Amino acid sequence: MTFSVIKQRRIWWSISFAIILGGLISMAISWQQLGAPLRPSLDFVGGTRLQLERDCSVATNCAAPINLNAVREAVDGQGLTNNSIQIVGKEGLSIRTKTLDVDQRTKLQTALTQKIGSFDPKKTQIDTVGPTVGKQLLSSGLLALLVSFAGIVVYLSFRFQSDYAVIAIIALFHDVLITLGIFSVLGLVLGIEVDSLFVVAILTITGFSVTDTVVIYDRIREILHLHPDLPIQQIVDDAVNQTLTRSINTTITVLLTLVSLFLFGGETLRNFSLALIIGFTMGAYSSIFIASTLLCWWREQRQSRSVDAAV
Repeated sequence: MTFSVIKQRRIWWSISFAIILGGLISMAISWQQLGAPLRPSLDFVGGTRLQLERDCSVATNCAAPINLNAVREAVDGQGLTNNSIQIVGKEGLSIRTKTLDVDQRTKLQTALTQKIGSFDPKKTQIDTVGPTVGKQLLSSGLLALLVSFAGIVVYLSFRFQSDYAVIAIIALFHDVLITLGIFSVLGLVLGIEVDSLFVVAILTITGFSVTDTVVIYDRIREILHLHPDLPIQQIVDDAVNQTLTRSINTTITVLLTLVSLFLFGGETLRNFSLALIIGFTMGAYSSIFIASTLLCWWREQRQSRSVDAAV
């Protein structure tokens, strides 16, 4: 028994449309609240980030949970505005504010210690990025994305007919938009930020998505060459069924590695691996359910117009 992806194509399109719409709404809300469609990290906006963790080896230091209001009082008491404060885990604290010098950081840590307890110096991490460097990282990341998209368009245009290339790019935008939308939601709900590694993840997702789509398109082209008289619906269904096992096995293998990286790779790689998990999953989904069905729909429309013109 073969699986027919064409018969249920409106369902696949509706699922994608609903997810993309939700992401776009979230990005609009994020733009109003944060001035950006996604919550930007220190890499892009510049400033100082302090990551602190209370020292629970000190008696009664961790007896009570971290009081977020007390933390805000300590930060505001140093005259720091436009800051971002997050509680990480049970005893961790992440504070992002304007660029601070050594004296200002020391005063802030002293004020926090007085309010919520002493911190473990071994687990204290302080990062500072200048606003100029942050802007350069953002512009470089956007330029890398534009160059990669342009390269993919050129490659697909030479490799396939123009309609293959256009639809493959649509599927690629589908994967990127969903990944961006989900991270926008996570930024609003959980305070998850995007950094320079997120740009790397998006570039990786574009490569994976196109590779998976090219495999299916190659099979469609082969079947068209061997059986040009078959209906396009049957050709697409046959191509998807012939490549389905390969696509699923490849995706599962990659996801197993990424899930391990997400669970055990540490805080620095967690959001990077999460972006890849979302993007690779969507890449496999779009290759099977979006790129192939859109190509079929387009060929049907083109054939219908040819028939009408002939009449």
